[in-house]
Order: sequence, then C-alpha cells, then structure tokens
Amino acid sequence: MMGPVPDLGREGRLPQPVAGVDEAGRGSWAGPVVAAAVILDPQEIPEGLDDSKKLSPARREDLMAQLMNVARAGVGCVGVGDIDRLNILEATMLAMARAVDALPVAPAHALIDGDRVPALACPATAVVRGDATCLSIAAASIVAKVTRDRIMTDLSLGFPDFGWQRNAGYGTREHASALERHGPTPHHRRSFAPVARLAAST
Repeated sequence: MMGPVPDLGREGRLPQPVAGVDEAGRGSWAGPVVAAAVILDPQEIPEGLDDSKKLSPARREDLMAQLMNVARAGVGCVGVGDIDRLNILEATMLAMARAVDALPVAPAHALIDGDRVPALACPATAVVRGDATCLSIAAASIVAKVTRDRIMTDLSLGFPDFGWQRNAGYGTREHASALERHGPTPHHRRSFAPVARLAAST
C-alpha cells in the first residue's frame, strides 16, 4: 500500500507565507547538521516533490535545481564543535532557526518536521513525518539533504578512507572500519557514543 503523498493542505490553512523546515545529518557520525527552510510558490511546484529519503540522489539534485529557481529558501548549518558542546537535539534546533533566519522574506508561520519546534520569530507547528505529508517540508528535506551531501563530498577529499561521499558520515561498516584504523578526524562528533568508543580503541 502506498504511503501518504505530500500536499499543500496544511500550508493552505495557515497565514501566508508558510515555510517548511527540515534537517539532514542528525544521526551522522561526522560533519555538520544542516537545516533548510523553504517557502513554495503554489503556482510553481516542481513535479515529484517528496520526502528526500524516497528519492534517488539524481532526482534530489534535479529537484534542488528546480527549487532554487521557483522557491525561496534558507539554509542553516551547525558544525561539530557546537554539536558536541550543545548536544545534537539543540544543535538541530539551532540549525533550523538559522535556516528560517536565512530566508529572503520572513514567514508568517513555519511547519517543522518532527515533534519539537525551535525558537523562532514567527509561530511554528511541529509535524511528525511532515516530510511525507507537507510539500513545503518535503522541499526543505531535499534542500537540506542535497546541501549536506555536497558538504560531505567536499570533506571526503581530505579524508578519502572514510567514504563520506558515499555514506554522508553515517555509521556504515566502511566508516566504522576507517575509524578503527585511523581514529577520529576533526570532522567527527566526539560526543557520539560510537565515535567515542571507536576512538578509544585506536
């Protein structure tokens, strides 16, 4: 049975403009957490917008290019130092707030993927699995994922053994093996238990 298809139903019931907000990289062992905020133009919705996890890398890149032409977007990043200092949940909230602040226009309302809202200048609503039901959040999930994947690919050039261009810093077997052999890099989240455990064994 097919799951839900995102639409603009929730956005249409709110004061305009509405920003959808999502993050990428929350569970990664390395690299920043990245959030995006997207305000869609209801008259120019790229066909095929969906939760980024349901899309191929090539399809995400294509939709990202379309969104940059027809939507208003903001991106917020929080690096590993702040992730380790704050904890990943607070760092994610900060990245989301930065993404909304980076929008070229202030939203009247924000729809946040998940069960918690960051501190924003506008009203906000948490939407569990919002990337699967709200088009603006689905758009934000694509922008956040593509942006972060590009960052991790760039970082992989300096640390090719970890395979970040393939695993985006997540805890794959390849990544764990490289950590055991080489120890953590400056881009690893040392507050994460798997990283701390593998680092201690090197």
